[in-house]
Amino acid sequence: MMRALRSHAVGGPETLSLDELPMPEPGKGEVRIKVEAAGVNFPDTLIIRDLYQFKPPRPFSPGGEVAGTIEALGEGVTHLIEGERVIALTGHGGFSTHIVTGAHSVAKIPDAMPFTDAAAFMMTYATSYYALKNRAQMKSGESLFILGAAGGVGTASIELGKAMGAKVFAGVSSEEKASLAREMGADDAVVYPKGELDRAAQKEFSNALKGLTGGAGIDVVYDAVGGAYAEPALRAMAWEGRYLVIGFPAGIPSIPLNLTLLKNCQIMGVFWGAFAMRDPAGHLQNMTELFTMYAEGKVKPRITKTFPLEEAAKALVMLQDRVATGKLVITM
Repeated sequence: MMRALRSHAVGGPETLSLDELPMPEPGKGEVRIKVEAAGVNFPDTLIIRDLYQFKPPRPFSPGGEVAGTIEALGEGVTHLIEGERVIALTGHGGFSTHIVTGAHSVAKIPDAMPFTDAAAFMMTYATSYYALKNRAQMKSGESLFILGAAGGVGTASIELGKAMGAKVFAGVSSEEKASLAREMGADDAVVYPKGELDRAAQKEFSNALKGLTGGAGIDVVYDAVGGAYAEPALRAMAWEGRYLVIGFPAGIPSIPLNLTLLKNCQIMGVFWGAFAMRDPAGHLQNMTELFTMYAEGKVKPRITKTFPLEEAAKALVMLQDRVATGKLVITM
């Protein structure tokens, strides 16, 4: 038997229940993983409310990335072996002791990488690296501003930005988070007010961002927040800047498109999950480069709290209330 925290009806973390289920068997092209740890990400708070791009049939478990060991192989799987340490991009189903998933979504992890680090690695670092490398094509010496810099993808972006030679500036909602961002390597930080920003507050925020670069403007904006913070950040961009759209915990913004003309800049969507499926070779190359950075000590997930499976709903509450810093991980 296996256990899984499952969504039976549309709702928040309080609607999830811990269920005992028969052990699943892998089919053709699939593997069964004994899950040791699962990463917690903002999409997990959306998928249980039917607010994410994908709406799996109920009942299902949230949890889009897991780390563990291969326990069983389905027909036709030849590139993996039982007992191998792996991570997997599952989309959902990760908040469980065991999971069956397509072998194509599984990658081996370095022997020295703990399962907790592995579970916190793929979605945040691969998303951020795809954004900065593939989408923005960020160059050494450019400036990078990160909205939501104290969260999972935010802290990953700080490390990756520094590893890629950028001047990194963090946007955060408290002095405590600013301290964390600086600890992670940010060159400077701006604390923005929480809640809705009126026009005066937006202008003040934009001017603060311009001040970070002496008025030159930001080359690359990494926006994992959205809402009223987006337009001020766009107004603070440099000529031919690139604005990366990551997520919208503060709401989906409405952007005056004349700003893209005045700045001669680009607004770029970042849908890493679709990229990983559409270009598996490109995704594998990125993961190889990320594992090298990890081995060299250039990146390491900042895991601020772990939860047992029984308390996984508490982790989702922390994310939805935007009080989490770094990365949260569920351990089995």
